[in-house]
Amino acid sequence: MWRGFLFERVVFECMLLKEQKIGMILNMSVNPSTLFRTRKILVSAVKPTGRSHIGNYFGAMKQFVELQDSYQSRIFVADFHALTTVQSRFELEGNTLGVIVDYLAIGLDPQKSLIYKQSDVPQVTELAWIFNCLTTMPYLMRAHAFKDAEAKNKEINVGVFDYPLLMAADILIQDTDIVPVGLDQKQHVEIARDT
Repeated sequence: MWRGFLFERVVFECMLLKEQKIGMILNMSVNPSTLFRTRKILVSAVKPTGRSHIGNYFGAMKQFVELQDSYQSRIFVADFHALTTVQSRFELEGNTLGVIVDYLAIGLDPQKSLIYKQSDVPQVTELAWIFNCLTTMPYLMRAHAFKDAEAKNKEINVGVFDYPLLMAADILIQDTDIVPVGLDQKQHVEIARDT
């Protein structure tokens, strides 16, 4: 039953986006490095593991809107990162569309900020693969997210283990200056700096 509701919601939101002539942001192939650089580059994202909530808004999304006039903002939906917990294609697609709609609803302006899906930039996963080949397992085993999951005896997939390197690729592929993140992601940004 909920799948039918989700499908109807996705179709409805797609129709709204199409009517507003911004549906192009959903399926665009982006090469961020080709954009003309006039200001410092800010890169950040929300992971679509469910519907956006108040924590997403105050923890990240509100900043996106506040900073879009000061930086060359590149705000994405981290759909590859979400695969560590969401394996249903339909759920992930619905959540991804929901985050994009929420970005627009809170005032993120596609004329001021590049809005895209992580999966639309294949260079990110290519760079992550290079990092995979150059990074040792003991180095990644020091990551807090991995250590926390291991301490709680959670089943850890390779995506959780490798998460910091994909995040490093998200950041470094765009010659990023500013990465606003929560405290839980601080170590991942430090790994990107060291990579």
